[in-house]
Amino acid sequence: MARTTPPRPVDVEALFPEVAAFRKVAVRLHPRIGAPSARDSSLGGPVLWPRSHPWPYCEDDHPRTAYSPPGTGPIPLVPVLQLFAGDVSELVFPDGTDVLQVLWCPFDHAQGYVPRPELFWWDSSRRDVERANPPRPAGARDAYVPNPCVLHPERVTEYPDWDLPEDISDALESRFDQLEEDTPWSYWSHLSVSGGIKVGGYPTWTQEPNWPTCPACSRRMDHLLTINSAEFDGESWLTWLPVEDTPATGTIWDLPYEKRTQIQRPPGLMLGDMGGIYLFECARCPDRPFAYRSDCS
Repeated sequence: MARTTPPRPVDVEALFPEVAAFRKVAVRLHPRIGAPSARDSSLGGPVLWPRSHPWPYCEDDHPRTAYSPPGTGPIPLVPVLQLFAGDVSELVFPDGTDVLQVLWCPFDHAQGYVPRPELFWWDSSRRDVERANPPRPAGARDAYVPNPCVLHPERVTEYPDWDLPEDISDALESRFDQLEEDTPWSYWSHLSVSGGIKVGGYPTWTQEPNWPTCPACSRRMDHLLTINSAEFDGESWLTWLPVEDTPATGTIWDLPYEKRTQIQRPPGLMLGDMGGIYLFECARCPDRPFAYRSDCS
């Protein structure tokens, strides 16, 4: 079943024409519990892997936290996200590739105290590509190993929240406040940046933005994708809850906890306190430098 974000309840650019120049398209992936194959785009599902490449392991030192590995030694990475070019045309794939994979070490790392992700780009037509069968790391918590989910990509328009330039944000502050007084809508929660797991658009920062700089060309890196703990929260659900998931009566919060969780957090991830991991790259440089950031409430 497709997932459809409701139309914006107001005309954002008519009310706030200053934000129009910062409009971006994001692809909300809307993961839902399912049984994807290794040749499907998926979250937490099986992935393709070339036989000639050893499965990657993490050899980092891990800080002592509730999500520390129980022992020592290399830790196999776990599949998190697999995207095929045919499903997300907005991604710019390196020449000769058509699959993007995000794998991560499912234990806390010193940077952000979240899993450390890695990116891999493959050509799915390679003769040695087959379904991978990586081991699950001993002691890995469910909160860092996503449930297998099928994806329902949907294009939406976003406007910056934390990334809105300060002078424009200051100039619009009184009009944002007036909107909240006159309507149920908040620019920040309901009209700007979508939550969930998505490609492109703006990072769903919950704290001050922390954009990485490319180590090769010294320019700000581009937001590639976001992996959030939840599709929406207690405020943003009013406009970011898909139409197909809207209860016939009552609100999403009136549903039993398990049923609501299947809509709000189907992958079962919990990154910090309802936080997210943001992946960046520099497509201008030949080796596509990569970085990540994270934050939470």
